[in-house]
Amino acid sequence: MIASLVNIFKIPELRRKILFTLLIIVAYRMGMYIPIPGTDAGYLETLVSREEGAPAGGIGGYLDFIARITGGSFQPFLFALGIMPYISASIILQLLTQAVPSLEKLVKEGEAGRRKINEYTRYLTVLLCLVQGIFVYKAAWLGSHSPVSPTMYFLVAVMAMTAGTLFLMWLGELVDEFGIGNGISLIIMAGIVDRLPAVAAYLRDRATLEFLSFQAEKQIGIEMVLLIALMFVGVVIGVVLITQAQRRIPIQQAKHTRGRRVFGGQRQYLPLRVNQAGVIPVIFASSLLYIPMYLLGWLHNAVLQHISWLKMEYKLDDPGFFWNLMDGLTFEVQQMFDYSSLIHLLVYVALIFVFCYFWTAIQFQPREMSDHLRDWGSFIPGMRPGRRTAEYLERVMNRITYVGSAFLAAVAIVPITVSLVTGVSMLMTGFLGGTGLLIIVSVALDVVQRIESHLIMRHYEGFLVEGRVRGRVS
Repeated sequence: MIASLVNIFKIPELRRKILFTLLIIVAYRMGMYIPIPGTDAGYLETLVSREEGAPAGGIGGYLDFIARITGGSFQPFLFALGIMPYISASIILQLLTQAVPSLEKLVKEGEAGRRKINEYTRYLTVLLCLVQGIFVYKAAWLGSHSPVSPTMYFLVAVMAMTAGTLFLMWLGELVDEFGIGNGISLIIMAGIVDRLPAVAAYLRDRATLEFLSFQAEKQIGIEMVLLIALMFVGVVIGVVLITQAQRRIPIQQAKHTRGRRVFGGQRQYLPLRVNQAGVIPVIFASSLLYIPMYLLGWLHNAVLQHISWLKMEYKLDDPGFFWNLMDGLTFEVQQMFDYSSLIHLLVYVALIFVFCYFWTAIQFQPREMSDHLRDWGSFIPGMRPGRRTAEYLERVMNRITYVGSAFLAAVAIVPITVSLVTGVSMLMTGFLGGTGLLIIVSVALDVVQRIESHLIMRHYEGFLVEGRVRGRVS
Protein backbone atom coordinates (compact mmCIF):
# COMPACT_ATOMS: atom_id res chain seq x y z
CA MET A 1 0.00 0.00 0.00
CA ILE A 2 2.80 2.44 0.92
CA ALA A 3 4.63 1.59 -2.29
CA SER A 4 1.49 2.27 -4.31
CA LEU A 5 1.04 5.65 -2.61
CA VAL A 6 4.65 6.52 -3.44
CA ASN A 7 4.15 5.44 -7.06
CA ILE A 8 1.18 7.80 -7.40
CA PHE A 9 3.41 10.84 -7.04
CA LYS A 10 6.04 9.40 -9.40
CA ILE A 11 3.66 9.89 -12.34
CA PRO A 12 3.60 13.63 -13.22
CA GLU A 13 0.18 13.53 -14.91
CA LEU A 14 -1.48 11.63 -12.05
CA ARG A 15 0.20 13.87 -9.47
CA ARG A 16 -1.16 16.99 -11.19
CA LYS A 17 -4.67 15.51 -11.37
CA ILE A 18 -4.73 14.65 -7.67
CA LEU A 19 -3.34 18.02 -6.54
CA PHE A 20 -5.80 19.86 -8.78
CA THR A 21 -8.70 17.84 -7.36
CA LEU A 22 -7.62 18.62 -3.81
CA LEU A 23 -7.39 22.32 -4.68
CA ILE A 24 -10.96 22.28 -6.03
CA ILE A 25 -12.23 20.56 -2.87
CA VAL A 26 -10.51 23.21 -0.71
CA ALA A 27 -12.15 25.96 -2.77
CA TYR A 28 -15.54 24.28 -2.31
CA ARG A 29 -15.12 23.96 1.45
CA MET A 30 -14.09 27.63 1.75
CA GLY A 31 -17.18 28.68 -0.18
CA MET A 32 -19.42 26.74 2.22
CA TYR A 33 -18.80 29.44 4.84
CA ILE A 34 -19.45 32.49 2.66
CA PRO A 35 -22.76 33.97 3.92
CA ILE A 36 -25.49 35.40 1.74
CA PRO A 37 -25.08 39.20 1.59
CA GLY A 38 -27.41 40.94 4.00
CA THR A 39 -27.59 38.13 6.59
CA ASP A 40 -27.62 39.23 10.22
CA ALA A 41 -24.14 38.88 11.74
CA GLY A 42 -25.61 37.91 15.10
CA TYR A 43 -27.43 34.97 13.57
CA LEU A 44 -24.22 33.79 11.87
CA GLU A 45 -22.44 33.86 15.23
CA THR A 46 -25.25 31.75 16.69
CA LEU A 47 -24.85 29.20 13.91
CA VAL A 48 -21.13 28.92 14.56
CA SER A 49 -21.38 28.69 18.35
CA ARG A 50 -24.40 26.44 18.73
CA GLU A 51 -24.09 22.70 19.10
CA GLU A 52 -24.21 20.90 15.78
CA GLY A 53 -26.62 18.03 15.18
CA ALA A 54 -30.35 17.86 14.54
CA PRO A 55 -32.96 16.40 16.84
CA ALA A 56 -34.22 12.91 16.31
CA GLY A 57 -37.53 14.16 14.93
CA GLY A 58 -39.13 17.12 13.24
CA ILE A 59 -38.68 18.96 9.98
CA GLY A 60 -35.32 20.36 11.12
CA GLY A 61 -33.85 16.89 11.47
CA TYR A 62 -35.12 15.91 8.04
CA LEU A 63 -33.70 19.04 6.42
CA ASP A 64 -30.34 18.26 8.00
CA PHE A 65 -30.59 14.68 6.69
CA ILE A 66 -31.21 15.91 3.13
CA ALA A 67 -28.37 18.42 3.45
CA ARG A 68 -25.96 15.64 4.39
CA ILE A 69 -26.65 13.65 1.22
CA THR A 70 -26.81 16.57 -1.24
CA GLY A 71 -23.83 18.69 -0.17
CA GLY A 72 -25.96 21.69 0.85
CA SER A 73 -26.55 23.34 4.20
CA PHE A 74 -30.09 24.83 4.20
CA GLN A 75 -28.56 27.81 6.01
CA PRO A 76 -27.93 31.38 4.79
CA PHE A 77 -24.70 30.53 2.97
CA LEU A 78 -23.69 30.74 -0.67
CA PHE A 79 -23.78 26.97 -1.30
CA ALA A 80 -27.07 26.39 0.54
CA LEU A 81 -28.59 24.45 -2.39
CA GLY A 82 -25.53 22.29 -2.92
CA ILE A 83 -25.18 20.53 -6.26
CA MET A 84 -28.63 18.93 -6.20
CA PRO A 85 -30.24 21.26 -8.82
CA TYR A 86 -27.58 20.30 -11.36
CA ILE A 87 -28.05 16.60 -10.62
CA SER A 88 -31.80 16.97 -11.01
CA ALA A 89 -31.39 18.83 -14.30
CA SER A 90 -29.02 16.16 -15.64
CA ILE A 91 -31.46 13.39 -14.76
CA ILE A 92 -34.42 15.26 -16.29
CA LEU A 93 -32.48 15.74 -19.53
CA GLN A 94 -31.56 12.05 -19.59
CA LEU A 95 -35.22 11.17 -19.21
CA LEU A 96 -36.23 13.58 -21.95
CA THR A 97 -33.70 12.09 -24.36
CA GLN A 98 -35.67 8.84 -24.13
CA ALA A 99 -38.99 10.56 -24.82
CA VAL A 100 -38.19 13.47 -27.17
CA PRO A 101 -36.96 12.36 -30.64
CA SER A 102 -35.08 15.61 -31.29
CA LEU A 103 -33.05 15.23 -28.07
CA GLU A 104 -32.42 11.56 -28.83
CA LYS A 105 -31.08 12.60 -32.21
CA LEU A 106 -28.76 15.12 -30.53
CA VAL A 107 -27.30 12.40 -28.29
CA LYS A 108 -26.44 10.29 -31.35
CA GLU A 109 -24.64 13.17 -33.08
CA GLY A 110 -21.53 12.71 -30.94
CA GLU A 111 -19.52 15.47 -29.32
CA ALA A 112 -21.54 18.34 -30.83
CA GLY A 113 -24.79 16.81 -29.60
CA ARG A 114 -23.40 16.27 -26.11
CA ARG A 115 -22.33 19.91 -25.93
CA LYS A 116 -25.85 20.99 -26.85
CA ILE A 117 -27.33 18.69 -24.19
CA ASN A 118 -24.93 20.15 -21.61
CA GLU A 119 -26.07 23.64 -22.61
CA TYR A 120 -29.71 22.69 -22.05
CA THR A 121 -28.74 21.13 -18.71
CA ARG A 122 -27.20 24.40 -17.54
CA TYR A 123 -30.31 26.38 -18.51
CA LEU A 124 -32.52 23.92 -16.65
CA THR A 125 -30.17 24.09 -13.64
CA VAL A 126 -30.73 27.86 -13.40
CA LEU A 127 -34.49 27.36 -13.47
CA LEU A 128 -34.39 24.65 -10.79
CA CYS A 129 -32.09 26.80 -8.63
CA LEU A 130 -34.59 29.63 -8.68
CA VAL A 131 -37.46 27.31 -7.73
CA GLN A 132 -35.54 25.44 -5.02
CA GLY A 133 -34.07 28.68 -3.72
CA ILE A 134 -37.57 30.00 -3.06
CA PHE A 135 -38.54 26.80 -1.23
CA VAL A 136 -35.37 26.82 0.88
CA TYR A 137 -35.87 30.50 1.69
CA LYS A 138 -39.36 29.78 2.96
CA ALA A 139 -38.62 26.45 4.66
CA ALA A 140 -35.50 27.62 6.51
CA TRP A 141 -37.06 30.98 7.46
CA LEU A 142 -34.05 32.84 6.10
CA GLY A 143 -36.04 36.10 5.85
CA SER A 144 -36.18 36.36 9.64
CA HIS A 145 -32.39 36.54 9.88
CA SER A 146 -31.71 39.75 7.96
CA PRO A 147 -31.89 43.38 9.07
CA VAL A 148 -32.53 44.60 5.50
CA SER A 149 -35.82 44.76 3.59
CA PRO A 150 -37.46 41.28 3.32
CA THR A 151 -38.11 41.75 -0.41
CA MET A 152 -34.55 42.83 -1.13
CA TYR A 153 -33.07 40.04 0.98
CA PHE A 154 -35.34 37.51 -0.74
CA LEU A 155 -34.08 38.52 -4.18
CA VAL A 156 -30.44 38.62 -3.06
CA ALA A 157 -30.71 35.23 -1.27
CA VAL A 158 -32.28 33.43 -4.23
CA MET A 159 -29.78 34.90 -6.71
CA ALA A 160 -26.84 34.16 -4.39
CA MET A 161 -27.90 30.52 -3.91
CA THR A 162 -28.34 30.16 -7.68
CA ALA A 163 -24.87 31.60 -8.31
CA GLY A 164 -23.41 29.26 -5.67
CA THR A 165 -24.85 26.16 -7.36
CA LEU A 166 -23.61 27.30 -10.78
CA PHE A 167 -20.16 27.82 -9.31
CA LEU A 168 -20.22 24.29 -7.88
CA MET A 169 -21.29 22.98 -11.28
CA TRP A 170 -18.29 24.70 -12.84
CA LEU A 171 -15.95 23.25 -10.20
CA GLY A 172 -17.31 19.76 -10.89
CA GLU A 173 -16.72 20.15 -14.62
CA LEU A 174 -13.16 21.30 -13.93
CA VAL A 175 -12.51 18.15 -11.90
CA ASP A 176 -13.95 16.00 -14.69
CA GLU A 177 -11.61 17.61 -17.22
CA PHE A 178 -8.41 18.21 -15.27
CA GLY A 179 -8.74 16.18 -12.06
CA ILE A 180 -9.32 12.60 -10.98
CA GLY A 181 -12.74 11.08 -10.32
CA ASN A 182 -16.25 12.38 -10.90
CA GLY A 183 -16.37 16.06 -9.92
CA ILE A 184 -20.01 16.16 -8.80
CA SER A 185 -19.65 13.02 -6.68
CA LEU A 186 -16.49 14.35 -5.05
CA ILE A 187 -18.24 17.60 -4.14
CA ILE A 188 -21.08 15.68 -2.48
CA MET A 189 -18.59 13.45 -0.66
CA ALA A 190 -16.61 16.47 0.58
CA GLY A 191 -19.80 17.93 2.04
CA ILE A 192 -20.52 14.68 3.87
CA VAL A 193 -16.98 14.21 5.19
CA ASP A 194 -17.17 17.75 6.58
CA ARG A 195 -19.55 16.37 9.24
CA LEU A 196 -16.87 14.04 10.60
CA PRO A 197 -15.49 16.51 13.21
CA ALA A 198 -19.02 17.13 14.48
CA VAL A 199 -19.58 13.37 14.77
CA ALA A 200 -16.31 12.97 16.66
CA ALA A 201 -17.21 15.82 19.04
CA TYR A 202 -20.71 14.40 19.59
CA LEU A 203 -19.25 10.98 20.41
CA ARG A 204 -16.54 12.46 22.64
CA ASP A 205 -19.01 14.46 24.72
CA ARG A 206 -21.58 11.69 25.18
CA ALA A 207 -19.82 8.34 24.98
CA THR A 208 -19.11 6.39 28.14
CA LEU A 209 -17.72 2.95 28.92
CA GLU A 210 -20.70 2.13 31.11
CA PHE A 211 -23.65 -0.02 30.06
CA LEU A 212 -26.68 2.26 29.78
CA SER A 213 -30.17 1.77 28.39
CA PHE A 214 -30.69 2.62 24.73
CA GLN A 215 -33.01 5.44 25.84
CA ALA A 216 -30.34 7.39 27.73
CA GLU A 217 -30.90 11.06 26.88
CA LYS A 218 -27.50 12.68 27.34
CA GLN A 219 -25.00 9.81 27.25
CA ILE A 220 -24.18 7.00 24.83
CA GLY A 221 -23.40 3.70 26.49
CA ILE A 222 -20.88 1.15 25.33
CA GLU A 223 -23.67 -0.98 23.83
CA MET A 224 -24.72 1.94 21.58
CA VAL A 225 -21.13 2.54 20.50
CA LEU A 226 -20.78 -1.13 19.58
CA LEU A 227 -24.06 -1.05 17.65
CA ILE A 228 -23.00 1.98 15.61
CA ALA A 229 -19.57 0.41 15.01
CA LEU A 230 -21.26 -2.73 13.68
CA MET A 231 -23.45 -0.57 11.46
CA PHE A 232 -20.37 1.16 10.12
CA VAL A 233 -18.52 -2.07 9.33
CA GLY A 234 -21.62 -3.72 7.88
CA VAL A 235 -22.43 -0.82 5.57
CA VAL A 236 -18.83 -0.56 4.33
CA ILE A 237 -18.65 -4.28 3.56
CA GLY A 238 -22.11 -4.25 2.00
CA VAL A 239 -21.38 -1.22 -0.17
CA VAL A 240 -18.16 -2.73 -1.51
CA LEU A 241 -19.89 -6.03 -2.29
CA ILE A 242 -23.03 -4.54 -3.86
CA THR A 243 -21.26 -1.75 -5.74
CA GLN A 244 -18.78 -4.14 -7.33
CA ALA A 245 -21.20 -7.06 -7.65
CA GLN A 246 -21.90 -8.30 -11.16
CA ARG A 247 -24.16 -10.85 -12.77
CA ARG A 248 -22.05 -12.28 -15.58
CA ILE A 249 -24.00 -13.60 -18.54
CA PRO A 250 -22.00 -15.88 -20.89
CA ILE A 251 -21.63 -14.54 -24.44
CA GLN A 252 -20.52 -16.74 -27.32
CA GLN A 253 -18.95 -15.16 -30.40
CA ALA A 254 -19.80 -16.65 -33.78
CA LYS A 255 -16.91 -18.03 -35.84
CA HIS A 256 -15.88 -16.17 -38.99
CA THR A 257 -13.66 -17.67 -41.67
CA ARG A 258 -11.52 -15.28 -43.67
CA GLY A 259 -9.23 -17.02 -46.09
CA ARG A 260 -7.54 -19.75 -44.13
CA ARG A 261 -7.99 -18.13 -40.75
CA VAL A 262 -10.88 -18.58 -38.34
CA PHE A 263 -11.82 -15.62 -36.17
CA GLY A 264 -14.17 -15.46 -33.18
CA GLY A 265 -15.60 -18.45 -31.41
CA GLN A 266 -14.44 -17.11 -28.06
CA ARG A 267 -16.54 -17.26 -24.90
CA GLN A 268 -16.84 -13.99 -22.99
CA TYR A 269 -19.13 -12.49 -20.36
CA LEU A 270 -21.61 -9.64 -20.30
CA PRO A 271 -21.37 -8.02 -16.83
CA LEU A 272 -24.59 -6.58 -15.37
CA ARG A 273 -24.20 -4.49 -12.22
CA VAL A 274 -26.40 -5.41 -9.29
CA ASN A 275 -26.72 -1.78 -8.18
CA GLN A 276 -27.19 -0.20 -11.59
CA ALA A 277 -28.83 2.96 -10.21
CA GLY A 278 -26.16 3.85 -7.64
CA VAL A 279 -27.24 6.23 -4.89
CA ILE A 280 -29.56 8.31 -7.10
CA PRO A 281 -32.78 6.56 -5.86
CA VAL A 282 -32.02 7.41 -2.22
CA ILE A 283 -31.33 11.07 -3.01
CA PHE A 284 -34.46 11.42 -5.12
CA ALA A 285 -36.68 9.60 -2.62
CA SER A 286 -35.42 11.83 0.21
CA SER A 287 -35.96 15.00 -1.79
CA LEU A 288 -39.41 13.95 -2.98
CA LEU A 289 -40.59 13.11 0.54
CA TYR A 290 -39.71 16.62 1.65
CA ILE A 291 -42.43 18.09 -0.59
CA PRO A 292 -45.49 16.67 1.25
CA MET A 293 -43.85 17.41 4.61
CA TYR A 294 -43.35 21.05 3.63
CA LEU A 295 -46.82 21.47 2.10
CA LEU A 296 -48.61 19.82 5.04
CA GLY A 297 -46.64 21.92 7.52
CA TRP A 298 -47.48 25.08 5.59
CA LEU A 299 -51.18 24.10 5.48
CA HIS A 300 -51.30 23.43 9.23
CA ASN A 301 -49.61 26.75 10.01
CA ALA A 302 -52.04 28.55 7.69
CA VAL A 303 -55.00 27.00 9.54
CA LEU A 304 -53.52 28.02 12.90
CA GLN A 305 -52.94 31.58 11.71
CA HIS A 306 -56.52 31.84 10.43
CA ILE A 307 -57.87 30.52 13.75
CA SER A 308 -55.79 33.12 15.61
CA TRP A 309 -57.13 35.83 13.30
CA LEU A 310 -60.73 34.71 13.93
CA LYS A 311 -60.22 34.81 17.70
CA MET A 312 -58.68 38.27 17.60
CA GLU A 313 -61.04 39.76 15.01
CA TYR A 314 -64.32 38.48 16.41
CA LYS A 315 -63.32 38.00 20.05
CA LEU A 316 -64.11 34.29 19.94
CA ASP A 317 -63.06 31.69 22.48
CA ASP A 318 -63.98 28.83 20.14
CA PRO A 319 -63.49 29.25 16.34
CA GLY A 320 -66.19 26.68 15.62
CA PHE A 321 -66.52 23.04 14.71
CA PHE A 322 -65.20 23.41 11.15
CA TRP A 323 -61.92 25.13 12.07
CA ASN A 324 -61.35 22.83 15.04
CA LEU A 325 -61.83 19.91 12.66
CA MET A 326 -59.39 21.43 10.13
CA ASP A 327 -56.85 22.06 12.90
CA GLY A 328 -56.98 18.46 14.12
CA LEU A 329 -57.09 16.98 10.62
CA THR A 330 -54.11 18.92 9.26
CA PHE A 331 -52.11 18.16 12.41
CA GLU A 332 -52.82 14.42 12.19
CA VAL A 333 -51.98 14.26 8.48
CA GLN A 334 -48.78 16.21 9.12
CA GLN A 335 -47.79 13.75 11.84
CA MET A 336 -48.52 10.82 9.53
CA PHE A 337 -45.89 12.07 7.08
CA ASP A 338 -43.36 13.16 9.69
CA TYR A 339 -40.04 11.48 9.09
CA SER A 340 -40.27 9.66 12.43
CA SER A 341 -43.55 7.92 11.53
CA LEU A 342 -44.02 4.40 10.20
CA ILE A 343 -45.90 5.66 7.13
CA HIS A 344 -42.94 7.86 6.21
CA LEU A 345 -40.53 4.91 6.40
CA LEU A 346 -42.81 2.68 4.32
CA VAL A 347 -43.27 5.36 1.66
CA TYR A 348 -39.51 5.99 1.74
CA VAL A 349 -38.75 2.32 1.05
CA ALA A 350 -41.39 2.16 -1.68
CA LEU A 351 -39.96 5.24 -3.41
CA ILE A 352 -36.44 3.79 -3.30
CA PHE A 353 -37.67 0.63 -5.03
CA VAL A 354 -39.62 2.65 -7.60
CA PHE A 355 -36.69 4.92 -8.42
CA CYS A 356 -34.28 1.97 -8.59
CA TYR A 357 -36.37 0.20 -11.21
CA PHE A 358 -37.19 3.44 -13.00
CA TRP A 359 -33.56 4.59 -13.21
CA THR A 360 -32.40 1.11 -14.25
CA ALA A 361 -35.03 1.05 -17.01
CA ILE A 362 -33.67 4.36 -18.29
CA GLN A 363 -30.01 3.34 -18.16
CA PHE A 364 -30.33 -0.28 -19.24
CA GLN A 365 -31.90 -0.90 -22.67
CA PRO A 366 -32.21 -4.68 -23.26
CA ARG A 367 -33.59 -4.30 -26.79
CA GLU A 368 -30.70 -2.06 -27.84
CA MET A 369 -28.16 -4.37 -26.18
CA SER A 370 -29.69 -7.38 -27.93
CA ASP A 371 -29.39 -5.62 -31.29
CA HIS A 372 -25.74 -4.78 -30.59
CA LEU A 373 -24.94 -8.39 -29.73
CA ARG A 374 -26.57 -9.55 -32.95
CA ASP A 375 -24.70 -6.96 -35.02
CA TRP A 376 -21.38 -8.00 -33.44
CA GLY A 377 -22.03 -11.64 -34.23
CA SER A 378 -22.43 -12.65 -30.58
CA PHE A 379 -25.23 -14.49 -28.81
CA ILE A 380 -26.23 -15.91 -25.44
CA PRO A 381 -26.04 -19.71 -25.49
CA GLY A 382 -29.54 -21.18 -25.54
CA MET A 383 -31.19 -17.87 -26.52
CA ARG A 384 -32.21 -16.84 -30.00
CA PRO A 385 -30.94 -13.38 -31.04
CA GLY A 386 -33.49 -10.59 -31.02
CA ARG A 387 -36.63 -10.55 -28.90
CA ARG A 388 -35.83 -13.67 -26.84
CA THR A 389 -32.41 -12.29 -25.87
CA ALA A 390 -33.91 -8.92 -24.90
CA GLU A 391 -36.57 -10.60 -22.73
CA TYR A 392 -33.92 -12.71 -21.01
CA LEU A 393 -31.71 -9.70 -20.27
CA GLU A 394 -34.69 -7.74 -18.93
CA ARG A 395 -35.74 -10.64 -16.70
CA VAL A 396 -32.23 -11.02 -15.26
CA MET A 397 -31.89 -7.26 -14.66
CA ASN A 398 -35.26 -7.11 -12.87
CA ARG A 399 -34.15 -9.86 -10.48
CA ILE A 400 -30.78 -8.39 -9.60
CA THR A 401 -32.24 -4.87 -9.32
CA TYR A 402 -34.52 -6.17 -6.56
CA VAL A 403 -31.42 -7.12 -4.55
CA GLY A 404 -29.80 -3.73 -5.12
CA SER A 405 -33.03 -1.92 -4.20
CA ALA A 406 -33.41 -3.91 -0.98
CA PHE A 407 -29.84 -3.07 0.01
CA LEU A 408 -30.32 0.66 -0.66
CA ALA A 409 -33.57 0.66 1.32
CA ALA A 410 -31.90 -1.06 4.27
CA VAL A 411 -28.98 1.37 4.24
CA ALA A 412 -31.40 4.31 4.11
CA ILE A 413 -33.85 3.36 6.88
CA VAL A 414 -31.66 1.54 9.41
CA PRO A 415 -29.93 4.76 10.67
CA ILE A 416 -33.31 6.53 10.93
CA THR A 417 -34.78 3.60 12.85
CA VAL A 418 -31.79 3.40 15.20
CA SER A 419 -31.99 7.16 15.82
CA LEU A 420 -35.70 6.99 16.64
CA VAL A 421 -35.39 3.94 18.90
CA THR A 422 -32.31 5.03 20.82
CA GLY A 423 -32.66 8.83 20.73
CA VAL A 424 -29.14 9.25 19.31
CA SER A 425 -28.89 12.15 16.86
CA MET A 426 -29.10 11.45 13.12
CA LEU A 427 -25.82 13.36 12.90
CA MET A 428 -24.11 10.25 14.25
CA THR A 429 -26.25 7.32 13.07
CA GLY A 430 -26.70 8.80 9.60
CA PHE A 431 -22.99 9.38 9.10
CA LEU A 432 -21.62 6.13 10.50
CA GLY A 433 -24.21 3.76 9.12
CA GLY A 434 -26.39 5.31 6.46
CA THR A 435 -26.65 7.00 3.10
CA GLY A 436 -23.74 9.33 3.78
CA LEU A 437 -21.40 6.40 4.31
CA LEU A 438 -22.82 4.74 1.18
CA ILE A 439 -21.89 7.78 -0.90
CA ILE A 440 -18.43 8.08 0.66
CA VAL A 441 -17.52 4.44 0.05
CA SER A 442 -18.93 4.44 -3.50
CA VAL A 443 -17.04 7.59 -4.50
CA ALA A 444 -13.85 6.38 -2.80
CA LEU A 445 -14.05 3.09 -4.73
CA ASP A 446 -14.41 4.99 -8.00
CA VAL A 447 -11.41 7.23 -7.25
CA VAL A 448 -9.27 4.27 -6.16
CA GLN A 449 -10.10 2.36 -9.32
CA ARG A 450 -9.21 5.33 -11.52
CA ILE A 451 -5.90 5.84 -9.75
CA GLU A 452 -5.21 2.12 -9.98
CA SER A 453 -5.89 2.22 -13.73
CA HIS A 454 -3.29 4.97 -14.13
CA LEU A 455 -0.76 2.94 -12.15
CA ILE A 456 -1.32 -0.30 -14.05
CA MET A 457 -1.27 1.50 -17.40
CA ARG A 458 2.24 2.71 -16.58
CA HIS A 459 3.40 -0.70 -15.37
CA TYR A 460 3.12 0.07 -11.66
CA GLU A 461 1.45 -2.22 -9.15
CA GLY A 462 -2.02 -1.19 -8.05
CA PHE A 463 -3.31 -0.91 -4.49
CA LEU A 464 -4.04 -4.64 -4.36
CA VAL A 465 -1.26 -6.85 -5.67
CA GLU A 466 -3.54 -9.89 -6.01
CA GLY A 467 -6.07 -8.02 -8.16
CA ARG A 468 -8.38 -5.08 -8.37
CA VAL A 469 -11.14 -4.25 -5.92
CA ARG A 470 -13.91 -6.74 -6.56
CA GLY A 471 -17.32 -7.56 -5.24
CA ARG A 472 -19.64 -10.49 -5.58
CA VAL A 473 -19.57 -12.13 -9.03
CA SER A 474 -22.20 -14.63 -10.06
